[in-house]
Amino acid sequence: MKIVFIHLLNDYSGSTKILSDIVDIYKNKKLPFDLMFGRNGDGFLNHKSENRNLFFYRRSNIKLLTLFYYLTSQTILFFKMFRYFNSDCVIYINTMLPFGPALACKLMGKEVIFHIHETSIKPDSLKLFLKFIIKYTARKIIYVSKYLKEQEPIQNVSSVVIYNSLSESFVKESMNFVNSYDHNSSFNITMACSLKKYKGVEEFLKIANICKSQKHFNFILILNADNYEIDSYFRNLEISLNVKIFPKQSNLIPFYEDSNLVLNLSRVDQWVETFGLTILEAMTFGIPVIAPPVGGPVEIVRHAIDGYLISSYDIDKVVEKINLLATDVDLYQEMSVNSRQRSKDFHPINFQENIINIIKS
Repeated sequence: MKIVFIHLLNDYSGSTKILSDIVDIYKNKKLPFDLMFGRNGDGFLNHKSENRNLFFYRRSNIKLLTLFYYLTSQTILFFKMFRYFNSDCVIYINTMLPFGPALACKLMGKEVIFHIHETSIKPDSLKLFLKFIIKYTARKIIYVSKYLKEQEPIQNVSSVVIYNSLSESFVKESMNFVNSYDHNSSFNITMACSLKKYKGVEEFLKIANICKSQKHFNFILILNADNYEIDSYFRNLEISLNVKIFPKQSNLIPFYEDSNLVLNLSRVDQWVETFGLTILEAMTFGIPVIAPPVGGPVEIVRHAIDGYLISSYDIDKVVEKINLLATDVDLYQEMSVNSRQRSKDFHPINFQENIINIIKS
């Protein structure tokens, strides 16, 4: 049976990366699939040329215009789905947002699976509407964490938690990397995230500024944005000399190979991480992490074992732990070993089997 993958925003975020990996699973196993995603710029789906179908979608800094683009894309998707009227297929919708294809498939009696990654959808009225659509169109729901399933329950729909994983090629590359640190080398602190205040971008700059007297500390910020967006955002912000900022990257492996610590500073009251893919990527390379003490990261990171669970609002505490890991080499190496071992609990083979089984069942 063919599966039709549908995704709205093609970017370098975690939800897009996971779909890209799932598409690769189907491609490698020579299983039939179609891929539909928004024609809106760079992202992990760019190089998926097989069986792909693009549709209109874009975003704008003007909210009303973004809403217009969103509704237009859903109208287009609604009608596009009728090409599958006589096909034996399953429709896999990535994230809550694509409601148009779900409605069309309900009319056609097609099986719909939603893979839910997010909880911070605004306004609340939109989230309620999307959950209503999912409730009455989906036969199955995949959640990326227990937290998300508890936070966004949808009654009377079969649901399962399948933790995100990494591609086999990513894990293979990480196995060849030996993470070692000593006092004579620089200590590189990395964060990769969207260019949003609620992602803790400004907290990252504050931490770097506090640590500027530590000459061997380097702060690397990788943003899911282009250079123009980055220049506009930081135009009036003070950036200390120990900070380097990079635009969107399709491959973070070289950055992980140069990192000693990875941060996730999402604000606990504005953006609760439902999983935290960069956290798992770092741990696969044996890199300790500092992450929020809420949401999905709590299900990945074991506090004081693989890293630390600290709110980004507690900047002094974050700085304290950075200094501790940079000075206590034995503790650092212990956490490095623990991180890599913990990452094996999210092995891609388990993910592949779970995804294929839930789609087939």
